[in-house]
Amino acid sequence: MFIQTESTPNPATLKFLPGQTVLEMGTADFPSAVGADVSPLAARIFAVEGVTGVFFGTDFVTVTKADAVEWDHIKPALLGAIMEHFQSGTAVMAGDMAQPNSGHAEHTGEDGEIVVQIKELLDSRVRPAVAQDGGDITFHGFERGIVYLHMQGACAGCPSSTLTLKMGIENLLRHYIPEVSEVRPVAV
Repeated sequence: MFIQTESTPNPATLKFLPGQTVLEMGTADFPSAVGADVSPLAARIFAVEGVTGVFFGTDFVTVTKADAVEWDHIKPALLGAIMEHFQSGTAVMAGDMAQPNSGHAEHTGEDGEIVVQIKELLDSRVRPAVAQDGGDITFHGFERGIVYLHMQGACAGCPSSTLTLKMGIENLLRHYIPEVSEVRPVAV
């Protein structure tokens, strides 16, 4: 088994490509070790000292490290943990958690038509590009012209995330949906 690695725009996050499916659909975000026990793979990765976050996409794993830790010191242990997991045949997600997060929050209210347009643009234009960088951005809410988005994986804490939100996503949404006036990140 050969695992490729790619850097991301976030220097604290590295993208691992195991060359096989990680999740059949959706994503799974573990911004801390709390709750990672629902995923045998996430638990293995968090066992490596210095890991502060784990995110799964369909064909990749992103790992976020503490600032005081160097990639050169933990990368071999992470490659070993990921390789051991996939060679063991153990599921990435355990039991009831086998269906990971499909993404967007539900929205009820009078702006339903606008929210559908926002989600369609996010799914077709934004999320594929963000996945290339080892992360995900999902819809969290829409209120009085403001779109609230949740950033995961490499996007969470990325130095360029504000620029991505304001110059990229906000401009895109405002261009296609005049009711959108601003985009803001939200922590879940």
